[in-house]
Amino acid sequence: MFQTVNALVLREVRYKEADRILTLLTDTEGKLTVKARGALRKSSRTAAATQQLTCSEMTLFGNKGRWTVNEATVREPFSGLREDMGRFALGAYFAECMEAFSVEDQPEPELLQLGLNSLYALSRNLYPQEKIKAAFELRLMCLSGYAPELGRCAVCGKEPEDPVLSLERGQVCCFDCGRASGESASLAGGALDAARFLCTAPPKQFLSFRIGDDALLKLSDAAERYLLRRAERGFSTLDYWKRIR
Repeated sequence: MFQTVNALVLREVRYKEADRILTLLTDTEGKLTVKARGALRKSSRTAAATQQLTCSEMTLFGNKGRWTVNEATVREPFSGLREDMGRFALGAYFAECMEAFSVEDQPEPELLQLGLNSLYALSRNLYPQEKIKAAFELRLMCLSGYAPELGRCAVCGKEPEDPVLSLERGQVCCFDCGRASGESASLAGGALDAARFLCTAPPKQFLSFRIGDDALLKLSDAAERYLLRRAERGFSTLDYWKRIR
């Protein structure tokens, strides 16, 4: 059976002499593990299209639950990621997160769109890396079923004063009200307004918010810690990005 998909290469692993094992996020089939035979040979027509962090149109052949790449053409190489180590490392973190929160063989077109939009902005250096990262993390949580409750304070029911996000409960609280809610992250100084926008904005506009430097630091810290709490694991790509930054 042949299937043509648009795919983002989340991960590539060398296999034997010249093959690649790929983890793809596709538009119609969701997350797939596929083999790209001969992709590492210099003469391979699929070499460029099967690189990590490349969006490609692929024709896959499926047999008994296993997929192989029959043809592949690059649609978006995200060339800017390969020109800067920091941007590539952050893009790899996005890919690792998408792999962790996606489900095999379950179509997730909104997740793919989030990844492509984030990598596009990162590749072209359209916004500060911290802004793209925070927006990606919080939007990913919303798409994965972990959208935080960012309305009124979960304790007193009022508009939060000096707001904090409870990392365990995923609820916003006033600073004083949140003292008993366990570990929390500040969303003060405009970070809460930005977080509310990120959770509700149209997919193509989720990065079109303005935020001050101090508020961005708070938003970035809150989004990262909230994602790590839900993932219940760390990400080596995130650690590497922080080291080289």
